Amino acid sequence: MFVSFFPKPKLFFISAAVWSLLLVLFWFNGGADLGSYVGLPPAAPDAAPIIGISVFWSKPFLWFYVYYAAGVMLFYAFWRIFSPHPWQNWSILVSGLILFLIYFSVQVSVAVNNWYGPFFDYVQGLMSKSVQSTNQEFYAGTATFAWLALIGMNVSVVNAFIVSHWVFRWRTAMNDYFMDYWPRLRHIEGASQRVQEDTMRFAQIMEDLGTSMVQSIMTLIAFLPVLIALQQHVKAVPVFGEISNPLVVAAIAWCLFGTVAVMLAGIKLPGLQFRNQRVEAAYRKELVYGEDHADRAQPPVAKELFDNVRRNYFRLYAHYVYFNVVRYTYLQADNIVSFLIMGPALVAGTITLGLMNQVNNAFGRVTNSIQFLVSSWSTIVELLSVHKRLRAFEATLSGEELPEIDRRYLERQAAGVKPEDQPAS
Repeated sequence: MFVSFFPKPKLFFISAAVWSLLLVLFWFNGGADLGSYVGLPPAAPDAAPIIGISVFWSKPFLWFYVYYAAGVMLFYAFWRIFSPHPWQNWSILVSGLILFLIYFSVQVSVAVNNWYGPFFDYVQGLMSKSVQSTNQEFYAGTATFAWLALIGMNVSVVNAFIVSHWVFRWRTAMNDYFMDYWPRLRHIEGASQRVQEDTMRFAQIMEDLGTSMVQSIMTLIAFLPVLIALQQHVKAVPVFGEISNPLVVAAIAWCLFGTVAVMLAGIKLPGLQFRNQRVEAAYRKELVYGEDHADRAQPPVAKELFDNVRRNYFRLYAHYVYFNVVRYTYLQADNIVSFLIMGPALVAGTITLGLMNQVNNAFGRVTNSIQFLVSSWSTIVELLSVHKRLRAFEATLSGEELPEIDRRYLERQAAGVKPEDQPAS
């Protein structure tokens, strides 16, 4: 699954994580200041944030673009020399471009959050008649948001297009790799489905989860300092009263609670989803045989196989009931938790409408980034089930022992048991 697209996958991902961490640490410990030597200095510590689209061609941002590109090219050059791979242009260079576009989208969200404060304070002044303004000034303020939204939308569209091509290249790499070993793989149950469908699903799910996870990490890195800066206006939280770093502590505690609750509720789902794929594959395979052989897919056999499908689906539905109760209850409560935390400050009148929107947005961004497992658990369940099926291929090629469910299938097949007589799980 990975060796077909990435050079030496284990070492590659470890080196990518270490290199990324080193680049981040160096950036915050002098790397950002190096731009001064080429006329691109960082913003002054006491400088107000730039409001609007012009922030993306400000000198600190231009230096970051150069810094990021240099980091990616150094990493690419190392792997090109150390372990050349036919797909490394896509697995390294295009991956670096995708990560940059995700980072840029996150920065658009930060720019929007910076716009919230002054604009909604301005709106509050208009509503209380303490500020005099004109229609032109109001529409100029809304136009600032429109430009940010426009650039964010277009970056997201470009990123989705590139990611789609990147995913298909990964699928192509897996397909070519497995087909090279087809004579050794064709005896695995559902081999054709695993090559044609499971590689496609694996690549698509990895796209969804991978981009979501990276965006969550980048969002957390970008918005956590924003939340820390804003919490000076919120001194206490309900129940606990005044505590150090109230917004950050509340965000982390709330997310950990939800993550643990959802994981416990969905702990059985990966195995159930895997068994569901087994019965679907058995039913589909018998129907395919029935297209060419009159003695196959007879009504009694087809009915029995479809009964297995129905029984497994109903079992899965039953388990999803309590999983969805826990998940959706938590997500609904998540919509108001930031207002509950800001309650004492709102009642005391220590924050304005603009600050309230900034805190609410920043708190939501931080919690959503930490809630990656909560929002993605259903997709993770599907990925685990697909991974189990493809692992049988990798076990065959590397000489490892097959998973137990595949060993039982091959043992029955060697004993002359027909596919339709084999149990589904």
